[in-house]
Amino acid sequence: MYAIVRCGGRQEKVAVDDVLTVDKVAGEVGSTVTLPAVLVVDGDNVVSAPGEVAKYEVTAEILGATKGPKINIMHYRNKTGYKRRMGHRQPYTQVKVTGIKAGK
Repeated sequence: MYAIVRCGGRQEKVAVDDVLTVDKVAGEVGSTVTLPAVLVVDGDNVVSAPGEVAKYEVTAEILGATKGPKINIMHYRNKTGYKRRMGHRQPYTQVKVTGIKAGK
């Protein structure tokens, strides 16, 4: 059984015990988050209708915070001596999928 969930503006394919890196989620380490399902596949049964998918619940446990790769930004203007250097690292949260259940 697996599901396609929406998290942070993207969609990810998840199964139980998968570890995902998603955009920063507010919460403590060890707390549980619910991810909204877009599609659920259980063997030969494919559920994609919005009313039916709303009955499924994908739960995940927060493992901790991580950061993405360093991105260097350089501003330069020719012949003026103007240059500025900046950097950026996107904050992410690692979550582990603990269950895909037909609730409600």
